[in-house]
Amino acid sequence: MAVQALGTAAAANDPLTKAAAQPLAGGTTLIDLMKLDVMRPTTIVDITPLAHAWSAIAPSGDGLRLGALAKMSDVAAHTEIQRFYPVIADSLKLAASAQLRNMATLGGNVMQRTRCNYFRDVSYENCNKRNPGSGCAAMDGVNRIHAVLGTSDQCIATYPGDFAQALIALDAMVEITGKAGTRSMPFAQLHKAPGSTPDTETALQPGELISAFSISGRWPRSVYLKARDRQSYEFALSSAAIALDVQDGAIRDARVALGGVATVPWRAREAEALLKGQRFDEALAQRVADAAFADARGRRYNSFKIALGKRVVARALQQAVTMEI
Repeated sequence: MAVQALGTAAAANDPLTKAAAQPLAGGTTLIDLMKLDVMRPTTIVDITPLAHAWSAIAPSGDGLRLGALAKMSDVAAHTEIQRFYPVIADSLKLAASAQLRNMATLGGNVMQRTRCNYFRDVSYENCNKRNPGSGCAAMDGVNRIHAVLGTSDQCIATYPGDFAQALIALDAMVEITGKAGTRSMPFAQLHKAPGSTPDTETALQPGELISAFSISGRWPRSVYLKARDRQSYEFALSSAAIALDVQDGAIRDARVALGGVATVPWRAREAEALLKGQRFDEALAQRVADAAFADARGRRYNSFKIALGKRVVARALQQAVTMEI
């Protein structure tokens, strides 16, 4: 019924984030944006009745499945998640206050929208994400929190989430349910870089909902490190999700994802390539960090993120290599 209701309201073919009907689960993003008058849905569709089918936390010997309506707090506290996927547990614990984690769902978390002040304050007309074609006030405005990777001449708004970095680092798949049935895609393809259409933020079709996430294998040597202005309930200025497979002192496989610095959840594949087959030392960590930010472009107030991001990557690598598993 929820999918049908959302699909009926999708007749205008608007992206989910601008559709007249919006799904409500935890409500920690939607209600906030409605109060700010950024989102103005005419219909709210309560999808919490789907929780009985869409909230499973199901680790197994060969992977992990997470329902999109699982609560952030339940996943973060799960013993097997903490043991075999600490990068997921850490990204969720560091994402928000305890009260919000008790309300927020995984699916809603990855769909949260930017904290760009020019997007969230409707008194600013020139926001291409909110008003396509109006310009981007952040370009020459106060852009301290904005992106240095994945930007375009239309938008530099940062993707704000934490959990998404863990998912992209672990090559997660996302399951999507709509009127036509269920389809899956790599999580890395869910979010759209701004390009010339920053108002189109995801690959979801009108009327579709995220129903689950799945991950192959186990990643016990993984960490999420987050640098922010204060130690609790704050969005990342820079973060890193690192997952390593180390055998006999050599790095057999490596995953590096960046948060707080890019317009979408960001996978640093060039940095990963430098790690594979190598033995870790500080010099290697620095080369990897430099590679992760090789294409970064800073602006007046956010150039510090490049140096900060490199330090975060190097420190996260050190923690992942030395952690006891």
